[in-house]
Amino acid sequence: MAPDKHRDNETLNLNQPRIVVLKSKRKLHLFDGERLVKTYPVALGKTPVGQKECEGDGRTPEGRFTVVTRNHKSKYHRFLGLSYPGLTAVERGRRQGLITEGEARSIREALAAGRCPSWTTALGGAIGIHGHGTATDWTAGCVALEDRHAKQLFQVMRLGDEVEILP
Repeated sequence: MAPDKHRDNETLNLNQPRIVVLKSKRKLHLFDGERLVKTYPVALGKTPVGQKECEGDGRTPEGRFTVVTRNHKSKYHRFLGLSYPGLTAVERGRRQGLITEGEARSIREALAAGRCPSWTTALGGAIGIHGHGTATDWTAGCVALEDRHAKQLFQVMRLGDEVEILP
């Protein structure tokens, strides 16, 4: 069966779920290991091109992340929180003076332990995958899906699962 033939209300049983988002194509690919299972349309931050640099820039970050939080009662229908800021953002932010060494150390420690990094620094945070629609790029930096698609992803993605966001 082709990846896009799955019904939206079907429960997917995946052993190694992972996500790859292609920002330029506005597509989210759900894999089970190396096998493409499903492709969803997405919306991005209000300023979708380029790497996220700081809080309020409207960009969706690029890089490798993991799911660090899950909120089924989110105001955005479902929310899979990502491990942003990652190490690259932390080092850049430190060099640019956006965050202190103490903030950088705290984020590094959280990432090393598989915990959610601080989402309250000048680098921004609370980046995730959630619902509420794909009609236009509208988020503050998150990846948005249609609610039914966000629900389906929420059912299969676990804490620690990989998410890669590419330009």
